Order: sequence, then structure tokens, then C-alpha cells
Amino acid sequence: IHSPVKSEGPKLVPFFKATCVYFVLWLPTSSPSWFSALIKCLPIFCLWVFLLAHGFSFLRANSNARKILAGLIFSSLGDAFLIWQEQGYFSHGLLMFAITHVLYSAAFGMRPLNPAAGLLTGGVSAVSYALLYPYLSGPFTYLVAVYVALIGFMGWRAIAGVRLTDDLWTWTRLSACLGAVLFMASDLTIAVNKFCFPVPHSRAIIMATYYAAQMLIALSAVECQDAANAAAAAQVVREKKRM
Repeated sequence: IHSPVKSEGPKLVPFFKATCVYFVLWLPTSSPSWFSALIKCLPIFCLWVFLLAHGFSFLRANSNARKILAGLIFSSLGDAFLIWQEQGYFSHGLLMFAITHVLYSAAFGMRPLNPAAGLLTGGVSAVSYALLYPYLSGPFTYLVAVYVALIGFMGWRAIAGVRLTDDLWTWTRLSACLGAVLFMASDLTIAVNKFCFPVPHSRAIIMATYYAAQMLIALSAVECQDAANAAAAAQVVREKKRM
């Protein structure tokens, strides 16, 4: 089986360039603008293009890829809202990312169930919310609770799919798993920095883990199709041998 990173790497070049542009420009968050929103969203736009570059036939045949593409679109809206979070749009961004996690969870599916992974992510989510709770007030008390539950569920479904004993699916599921874990780390950093206390280098930590998470989740959709194609090809070879 060919290396998915090697075969998909060239299609990710625009994403890496856009990410570099974001970190090189490092536009101040104190003066939000449509230009700063564009620069922040550009890497995610490139991940749209990354999935679309595989063709509309790929998207028509792969419902999981469509869900991940929709998740990336809502993520872009969330990113834009968070540019103006100090102007009262933080909850709007929260809603957009909540929808993203529902879409990603649907893409990862409910099989295998893996209750142990559910207990792990549930425990991490509960501890995270317990640490945040004393600092929350007003609507954020329940908004953050719902959000933590949704991202925890998404993390469970991504982690549950890891099957290290199955060569055909290892990289696919591992990519989704790592992406989900990084997404959770990014959002926990946002929450601690916003509600609890300033986190040193918070913006760099948040954006680096966020962009890496989205790339890995987008990559998992394509790898899933590659694995399915490989399985189909292997089945054809077996059938030919029987003839």
C-alpha cells in the first residue's frame, strides 16, 4: 500500500503555505478586520480545495468526506466569528464549531462502539468542565457544558475507530484520532485562556494545534476512500484467482 502522506502531500501544499502566511503575518487580534478573518480562514479554505481536488465523483461516493467538508465550512464561519469575539460574537463561533463536531462525529460513525474510549473521553471532558466551571457565569455555564459534551463525543468516535491490528485502516483512523485529540487540546487552551487565566503563548498553541487537527481530519476522509479502493482492488484480485 502506498504512503497516503506521500500521495496526498502535494495537494496539501496550499494549506501549508496558507498556514505559514498566517504565522508570518501574525496580525494583531486587537484590531479585527475582514482581512485578518480571511488570513485566519485561508488554511481551512485550502482544506476545502484539498477535498474538492479529489473530484465531485469522490464526494458523491463518500458521504463521510461530504460531512467533513461541511464541517470545514462551518469551521470557517466559526473562525470568522471568533475574530470578533470581543465584540460579542464568541457564542456565535461556539455554535459554528458545535455543528462542526456533530458533522465530524457523524463522519466517524458509531462502529466500532469501543466503550473504553468513551469512558476515557468522557472522563477527560468531565474533568475539563469541572476545572472550567468555577470561572463560568451566565449562559456560558451551560453553553460550554454542551460544547464540551459535543467535542468529547467527537473525540470518542475518532478514538474508537483506531484499529492498529488492521493495516488497511490504521493510518485512516489514526489520522482522525490524532486530529480529534489536537482539536480538543486547542479548544481546552481557548477555554482556559478566555475564562480562567492567561496561557503563555496561547495563540500560537491554539492555532498550531487547530490547523494540524483540521488537516488530519481532512486527510482521514481521503485515506478512508483510499483504503476502501484498496479493499475493493484486493477483492477483485481474490476473485480472479478463484476463476
